[in-house]
Amino acid sequence: MSDFIYPNAALIAGVDEVGRGPLVGAVVTAAVILDPANPIQGLADSKKLSEKRRLALYDEIVEKALSWSLGRAEPEEIDQINILHATMLAMQRAVAGLHITPDFVLIDGNRCPALAMPSQAVVKGDSLVREISAASIIAKVTRDREMAELDLQYPEYGFARHKGYPTALHMEKLTQHGATPHHRRSFAPVRNALLDAEIAATRSRTL
Repeated sequence: MSDFIYPNAALIAGVDEVGRGPLVGAVVTAAVILDPANPIQGLADSKKLSEKRRLALYDEIVEKALSWSLGRAEPEEIDQINILHATMLAMQRAVAGLHITPDFVLIDGNRCPALAMPSQAVVKGDSLVREISAASIIAKVTRDREMAELDLQYPEYGFARHKGYPTALHMEKLTQHGATPHHRRSFAPVRNALLDAEIAATRSRTL
């Protein structure tokens, strides 16, 4: 970790999100308070770790952290209030779920949700702050597992491979099969796929 200057606080929670960009599933957030007496080696931005390393660190964080919690906002909430507000809501839920109340919260990114305690946004925080790195690992492993479960329900979409992101494969499957109940209706590619399906259905009825 770099020379990030920590705030003067005893119990610091790190918060990060995974899943703002995908077209399907919840945005998942995590809040983690690490134990200074029980350090974890090798914490880094979850995106820069191999899956094997991420899973090993996930287990270690769950075992050693003073407190950790997940928050989420479902596709329906994302469609109602937009992805930014849904992400802030999910972060609030993650912090509220901690069984120890932190003195200070460090949040990955450039804005903070409204919280009951002081907070600070840290750009590239998942690479600079141990607590945020830990939160990014917890959130990513959780969401990836959810995508693997969704893949079992809808094997034709390839969710385990693209994790719901708008890859060429996902776009192709969306065009072929339409949207699942878990897709985010307010995201343009999903909205367009639904519209195309509607137009095709109308055409077939009029033929």
